[in-house]
Amino acid sequence: MDSVYVLIVSKGHDYDHNRFLAMFADMPGVTATLVEQPAAQVVLKPEHVGNYDCVLFYDMSGIPGIGLLHDGAGDTGLPPDDYRASIEALVERGSGLVLLNHATVSWPLWPLWRRISGSSFMLQSGELDGETVPGSGYRGGHGPHPNPTLKLVPQCEHPVLKGLEDGFEITDEIYLKTAGFEQGVTPLMRGDYDFVAENFTPPPLAPPEEQANWNHPPGSDLMVWAHTVEASPVVASDVGDGPTAFDNPNFRKLLENALKWVASPEARD
Repeated sequence: MDSVYVLIVSKGHDYDHNRFLAMFADMPGVTATLVEQPAAQVVLKPEHVGNYDCVLFYDMSGIPGIGLLHDGAGDTGLPPDDYRASIEALVERGSGLVLLNHATVSWPLWPLWRRISGSSFMLQSGELDGETVPGSGYRGGHGPHPNPTLKLVPQCEHPVLKGLEDGFEITDEIYLKTAGFEQGVTPLMRGDYDFVAENFTPPPLAPPEEQANWNHPPGSDLMVWAHTVEASPVVASDVGDGPTAFDNPNFRKLLENALKWVASPEARD
């Protein structure tokens, strides 16, 4: 493959556009095009998206109560019918997908998006895989506590981890998720950090009573993983929120590897 053509879907969450896009400009063999929600819903239609080898989701869309204000894509927790059909067609076609950070919580009431992300991140308490679980904690980002610094440690040999075999340190926003989601994914990198409630902030979009009484059992330290949805290879990463990640050469390498891998025939096979 001479060049990987990447469609980036964004909006719904503040970020440093220039430093984010600088990552892709410096990736040899990667040609990236960014489209924001809700215009992304047009570009992702089957008749248009075939021009791209993979899709990177960096949006936080369809969040109840705030979606219309933040991204214009809706606020019901579910996507419009035509966008739902486009994403269903995308995974049936086997398009490679990469999800960064807050993209894993888009469309929180849509089961297919939960399957695509592979994550157990919850914006507030609710049912997950037949069990009631608390809302997920977060640390850093736009919250009251600074981004933590931790080491990401590889868990296997994998094309996404090529050149990162020793792991690397990163300073970025992280999440406190339940551990059960690991059963359905391939662990790629774990975080050397203490994933307990005392180190995290309550979920900011949860009702005030839940925030005031929030607690969470010790959570998963898995921060980068791979899996498949229908015919699509997927890589998801909790890290990737802000400039301290964008400027990190090892994170850039991780992202470049992920984009090239999900776009490859080997990943689809």
